[in-house]
Amino acid sequence: MKFQGTDTYIATEDLRMAVNAAVTLQRPLLVKGEPGTGKTLLAEQVAGALGKRLIQWHIKSTTKAQQGLYEYDAVSRLRDSQLGSERVHNIANYIRRGKLWEAFDSHEQVVLLIDEIDKADIEFPNDLLVELDKMEFYVYETGQLVKARQRPIVIITSNNEKELPDAFLRRCFFHFIRFPERDTMREIVNVHFPNLKPELVSRALDIFFEVREIPGLKKKPSTSELIDWLKLLMSEDIPESVLKQGDVRQAIPPLHGALLKNEQDVQLLERLAFMARRSADR
Repeated sequence: MKFQGTDTYIATEDLRMAVNAAVTLQRPLLVKGEPGTGKTLLAEQVAGALGKRLIQWHIKSTTKAQQGLYEYDAVSRLRDSQLGSERVHNIANYIRRGKLWEAFDSHEQVVLLIDEIDKADIEFPNDLLVELDKMEFYVYETGQLVKARQRPIVIITSNNEKELPDAFLRRCFFHFIRFPERDTMREIVNVHFPNLKPELVSRALDIFFEVREIPGLKKKPSTSELIDWLKLLMSEDIPESVLKQGDVRQAIPPLHGALLKNEQDVQLLERLAFMARRSADR
């Protein structure tokens, strides 16, 4: 079975090819792209489309690779030994399984998402090289070798906050999700809001892409922010005429807080609008 996208996720042809190539090669799929372009959602949709369980491992700056395998709770074992508990004689009682162990131990193939791998320490990817390559690891405390019953479909996302090691990159199939073009974005909007008037969608997209093209923006609005903005426009019943007031450099869009996420960008649009009005008054 090949991934063809879903009714709720518009996957471009090159993205579909990347997913299916990674599955065929049995390599992790490393997905990069701007925040908000659907990298994390891709794993959910692949799992749903292929009828497989999704296991998610969301990476933080403090996450260690070992946590994905297992953790040995020595503190609990010490406490139990002081209390005279019988559990203390079986060290396996103090082994906490990680997300990779959970994926490896599944009798059916699963989709394993390692989300935002670039948030962790630079050594994090290298510490998982053998485990992701051979699909096995050793539990030293119990002398157990954990091998994957079924090789999981591994999807790894990165926001490009830091460079990943070459040795890690060699073991992945890479795909960069380009920011959607206007036609693709219209398809995405239609999936979320099928009953929106075409004229309203067209003008909203005009404003959205105009904002993205303004030089000097600290953070360009993403796909998810466009969806949030449209949802607000619908809930607040903003008249279509409000969106037809011309260039965003002359009038800040209504409910712009859904599109702009820092004060520098808001101030930039305010200055542009002020300068445009000032020029018009002359």
